[in-house]
Amino acid sequence: MSFQLEAAKLPRCTRPEQAELGFAKWQERQLREEDGELAAFMADLAADPLGRKLLTGLFANSRFLSQCAVTEVATFAAFFGRAPTWRDGVPGKPIPGILLSELTEQLKTEVAAEANPAALWRRLRRYRRRASFIIGLADVTQTWQVPEVLTALSDTADHHVSAALAALLRQAAERGELLPGNASDIEKGCGYVLLGLGKLGARELNFSSDIDLIAIFDPERIDYQHRRGPQEGCIRLTRELGRMLEERTADGFVYRTDFRLRPDPGAMPLAVSYLSALAYYETLGQNWERAAMIKARPVAGDLDLGHEFLRELRPFIWRNHLDFYAIQDIHSIKRQINAQKGGSTVAVAGHNIKLGRGGIREIEFFAQTQQLIWGGRDHSQRNPQTVAALAALAAAGQITQATADELTSAYYFLRRVENHLQMADEKQTHNLPDKAEDLEALAAFLGYADPAAFERELTATLQLVEDTYAHLFEEGADLAGPGNLVFTGGEADPDTVRTLEGMGFDDGAKVFELVRGWHHGRYRATRSTRSRQYLTELMPALLEAFSKTLDPDRALIRFDKFLAGLPAGVQLFSTIQANPTLLEVLAEIMGGAPLLAEQLGAYPGLLDAVLDQDFIESFPSAEVFAEELAEQLHDARDLQDTLDITQRWAEDRRFCMGIAILRAKIDVDETGRALSDIADVVLKTLYPPVVDDLARRHGRLSDDGMAILAMGKLGGREMTVSSDLDLVFLYDPASGEETSDGEKALAPSQYYARLSQRFISAVTAKTAKGQLYEIDMRLRPSGNAGPIATPLSGFMKYYRESAWTWEHMALTRARVVAGAAPLRDEIEAGLRDILTRPRDPDALLRDIAAMRKRIEAEKPAKTIWSVKYLRGGLIDLEFLAQYLQLRHAHEDPSVLATGTQEAFTRLAAAGVLEAPLAAALIDATRFFRQLQGSLRLTVGPAFDADSLPKVLQSTLARAVGMSDFMALRSRLLRTAEAIHQVFIEQLESPAKALEAAGAATSGNPVT
Repeated sequence: MSFQLEAAKLPRCTRPEQAELGFAKWQERQLREEDGELAAFMADLAADPLGRKLLTGLFANSRFLSQCAVTEVATFAAFFGRAPTWRDGVPGKPIPGILLSELTEQLKTEVAAEANPAALWRRLRRYRRRASFIIGLADVTQTWQVPEVLTALSDTADHHVSAALAALLRQAAERGELLPGNASDIEKGCGYVLLGLGKLGARELNFSSDIDLIAIFDPERIDYQHRRGPQEGCIRLTRELGRMLEERTADGFVYRTDFRLRPDPGAMPLAVSYLSALAYYETLGQNWERAAMIKARPVAGDLDLGHEFLRELRPFIWRNHLDFYAIQDIHSIKRQINAQKGGSTVAVAGHNIKLGRGGIREIEFFAQTQQLIWGGRDHSQRNPQTVAALAALAAAGQITQATADELTSAYYFLRRVENHLQMADEKQTHNLPDKAEDLEALAAFLGYADPAAFERELTATLQLVEDTYAHLFEEGADLAGPGNLVFTGGEADPDTVRTLEGMGFDDGAKVFELVRGWHHGRYRATRSTRSRQYLTELMPALLEAFSKTLDPDRALIRFDKFLAGLPAGVQLFSTIQANPTLLEVLAEIMGGAPLLAEQLGAYPGLLDAVLDQDFIESFPSAEVFAEELAEQLHDARDLQDTLDITQRWAEDRRFCMGIAILRAKIDVDETGRALSDIADVVLKTLYPPVVDDLARRHGRLSDDGMAILAMGKLGGREMTVSSDLDLVFLYDPASGEETSDGEKALAPSQYYARLSQRFISAVTAKTAKGQLYEIDMRLRPSGNAGPIATPLSGFMKYYRESAWTWEHMALTRARVVAGAAPLRDEIEAGLRDILTRPRDPDALLRDIAAMRKRIEAEKPAKTIWSVKYLRGGLIDLEFLAQYLQLRHAHEDPSVLATGTQEAFTRLAAAGVLEAPLAAALIDATRFFRQLQGSLRLTVGPAFDADSLPKVLQSTLARAVGMSDFMALRSRLLRTAEAIHQVFIEQLESPAKALEAAGAATSGNPVT
């Protein structure tokens, strides 16, 4: 074929100033050229009209080719046979193919002989630049058409990767680390192979593409004497290869390398052993990986090993019978891409011609998905090249010949545009320019006389591809949702990133990488084929649910952490599919309740409890709770079984409480009651088996003489999801009984102390399933210094004779939660007697006022959100209720109640408080309890809600039933101010008046 420059095929110039700069450098280089023949070539080329047009097109449109033209003059001249003769009208003969062959031989020879690492790097980079220049010239002058350009680019990559690998293998052999299998060809039989995937594997590489590689080695074949074994040696070899190819120096780089398409890149090393790779694909390989492996081929190293590996992989890639779920997975991936037939508008400016609508990826996917379906039985469908695959599909009648022809034409057109985009700066880009003048320059570089004609052809091509693509797998429910949601392959799909950000995620690229990791099988929960199939189907709904939370990115990160802890995913994903409302609950938890998200991450089985929607809407009674737990304990074999089952049941129920609070489904009174009922049931249920367990070694005493007294929030039936248990253990041994009747007999005091300790251990033990409760024993007589179990007589004597005022106040919330009925009755009678004793009202007033003052000094509220210690907060309300009860219980015992709100109700009924004031106090107590519970649920204790992210502020406000955060804050301040004023009127001012009057001080110590 003769060669001549054709004006119509050469690039146009739209940037004359850039062209002038290029000619200045060309002339400067010409003047320095010592080779007369090359200097003459440069002068002739610049003087000839067609030659000058070619140079102008290069200088104006491609900084990379311009630089090559000036630095690689010999290569430029060789492109024209070194003797340009168009001045006489006699065409020369182009030899790009011959040049590349010669270049390849020179590369292999010189690299093989090069011992200096720095010189080796230079040679690789310079040969790559020359090869790219030759191919670029062949493309720009349209000497070669697109298929020849793609093949040449791919072969060039093969040769450079092979040369680099051979050099590294020789270096390892020279260090004595590697014993070559073949002295004359060090790659042959070496036991290490590089598989090319993607466009390199299909020999369809673009001008500035990275290269997708998988490094496979066989430890039985490679004689690598690395001190840590062949695997570490091969990992180092792969790492050095990547560095040699992609590290940028003054001479540029060779190729960007990407090893992320290897099996499980998050867990497996850079070099994967033969058997490990096979095991992965045979057990965990995904359908998108099957599609990727269609294009795999050995490109460097032990090519026989590579071919053998791919033969072993055929059953994974090509299945004789696709099962239903595999087909469904392929359909799901397709339907998540928002391809639309007809009427869609494809914007040219800024469009990604690879991943955008109607782009190259859609043509590739069109072919590959059908290859996966038909290629198992029809071997003609297994060609890795896109155009060949389309032709095979047409020949087999799977698509029409017209469709194959149209997509082939579109494919080559888009690939040429892609190459010219990348030739401009040798950058890996697929995005068309945003600006009109840059689009015009691209059209000119492609040889279009009219930029509008280019845009029309491009738009028509993209729409044709999109329309054809949208016909694929039309059946099936629409999974596309708001737009593209594609997470397969090795790079972010730009339409997917835009869709995610349009849904409300701040960082679409980060979300893409996170979700892509799930599809890669990063976690155990997503490694099975079935779990990924479910996940693919769920993905649009899942992302939609998380996008509706106030901080979608943070919510999805918490969900990712949750997935990381799951042992398997099929059960979760199938459950969500069967119960769509569960996804909404999950999103709310991850988006607004870090405490619940943490619990769920630690114990994923808690999610099962959420399926009981009736429970969340209305909590059962204590009797129903007891029946539930008793039924679950039916098959418990020992105390450990009992503890595990009880812990799981209690955690399920508390978790549901948290969800109800988060979703504002139930008020704080019912929540406090239900949480307290759960604790009561746990304590009552565990007491008998703990006694039985102790009896195995120490026997029993004649009477069940111990009871458990609850105080604090449990006593007042005001528990929150994070409350601990304030407990006191009381016993009343039978008279005259000296020891228990067991093998290791114990005296009553020892027996009940041992029983109490075992009970505490049972409740507080941290197991694989979590912990039931923390227990606080500081409210027993003498606090932590007192005995763990207290005799009933000593307890009553202490409170009648020695207890401080604060201890009497705490006793107003005491109630018996476990123990035999006779002892319960005795304790309750004793408590009532102590609480209804006459008291000096002035001493009581002074003690409580002084106590509140001391608490404020030692534990002041750090922020207004410390609703317990805040002036006008919960402590003020509780002190007020306890003060009024202790002051008036002697006259009217009906004022006694363990709960603060109930106490105010009874005080109003007894005429101690006016009804409006009591109602205000009850409303304030309920509000502060709700706020405290929500704070602990969403952000934990001791947080300043004013500094929280707005998302959590809004979640907090919603959980408390307020419209927004500022309304919540305003109510908090108003309520605290009002309650503080009541406290001053009822307690602080009267106490100050007593001090001013010189009243006698109380002999009751204040703590």
